[in-house]
Amino acid sequence: MKHTYDYPRPAVTTDVVLITQTLPQKILLIQRGNDPFKGKWAMPGGFVDMDEDLEPAALRELQEETGISGVSIDQFRTYGGIDRDPRHRTISVVYLGLVKSELPCTGMDDAADAKWFDIENLPALAFDHSSILTDILRKLCL
Repeated sequence: MKHTYDYPRPAVTTDVVLITQTLPQKILLIQRGNDPFKGKWAMPGGFVDMDEDLEPAALRELQEETGISGVSIDQFRTYGGIDRDPRHRTISVVYLGLVKSELPCTGMDDAADAKWFDIENLPALAFDHSSILTDILRKLCL
């Protein structure tokens, strides 16, 4: 079905935060292969297709960008800051997954790389992902 509207609409994305339960705790990040923020690290994620529910979109993006599948995730929070994406208004639904230990990963699709980082020693993150991670760590009491 074609959609036309008289006023602009925001885009919807999903992001996935995977954190290990073993110490030292690590988070999965992807290195962006495209602008905006090309070369910067970010949480795996991307745009929701028109015929797709949110959680399947998050799992699809995780698999497409890192090769990881078969993990359990729960919706954490929605982020909709007006300037969170320099391209246009974007609202992201963030999912959180806790895994026992690092899972094998590789940068795929529009991710130049994917790897696990110690949550105490992270690179600069793209978009508002530092704020998202701060919220998650506070919620997990880490």
